[in-house]
Amino acid sequence: MSTELSTDINIKEPRWDQGTFIGRAKHFFTVTDPRNILLSTEQLESARQIIQDYRQGIVSPELTEDALWRAKYIYDSAFHPDTGEKMILIGRMSAQVPMNMTITGCMMTFYKSTPAVVFWQWINQSFNAIVNYTNRSGDAPITVSQLGTAYVSATTGAVATALALNALTKHVSPLIGRFVPFAAVAAANCINIPLMRQRELKHGIPITDENGNRLGESKKAAQQAISQVVVSRILMASPGMAIPPFLMNTLEKRAFLKFVPCVSSLVFATPLCCALFPQKSSMSVNRLEPELQAKIKASYPEVERVYFNKGL
Repeated sequence: MSTELSTDINIKEPRWDQGTFIGRAKHFFTVTDPRNILLSTEQLESARQIIQDYRQGIVSPELTEDALWRAKYIYDSAFHPDTGEKMILIGRMSAQVPMNMTITGCMMTFYKSTPAVVFWQWINQSFNAIVNYTNRSGDAPITVSQLGTAYVSATTGAVATALALNALTKHVSPLIGRFVPFAAVAAANCINIPLMRQRELKHGIPITDENGNRLGESKKAAQQAISQVVVSRILMASPGMAIPPFLMNTLEKRAFLKFVPCVSSLVFATPLCCALFPQKSSMSVNRLEPELQAKIKASYPEVERVYFNKGL
């Protein structure tokens, strides 16, 4: 005789302890699993229904704890944590490995001519812009005009940086030249991410207490969130673009083998670099804007730390 699943499981938080790197790594290996992008609309909607029902205390008799967690991670991989909207397919973190595998391989192969650099950097930065928009923090709507401005400024700045760095390849050895794509990606991330998420820097992101009660919007929290994402993204690209150059000259004539180091690096780098910082980031109330500090200390004197979704 089966026992009905308890409704006390906290599915607002990940299954594993997010206070440890190992716990965060397990969480992100599940969320970024490339197989998630193969799930059908019916499977995604089924997972969403299970999660919504469970939050309302509705539990089907056949639902097990493992099935509940599986549904949660399917839901988390495809739906935005703040807005609840279904995310753009190629913008989901589960699409990072196949998308970056393709783009990185092409950037490292076609890096010698200016037209090729412009084209693949534009493709790369357009993809990054989609990812940055899809995984933004907060639930405030963004107008088409704001999105267009952010996209144009982000991609133009990033491509210009890549071209400037590409000019250096004419004066260095071929091996050193292969590091240029990584340098360009690192510099471009410092431009693309803040510009695509500039609304957060201008208006702040939602902050809550440890129980999820909303306390306001903070620009300081947005700065910390975006800084952490920039660091994670740069390190995410480094194994696939900084290590393989040592192998690329050897594998130059073997087209298929060029992509092996890239694929191997991305499979592990994506979740491990996402795990560097907790998804639910936090900061001391004393580091917030003075007016927000005063508001929180007056209304919620017991609150010492605030929490926020940093984005990915």
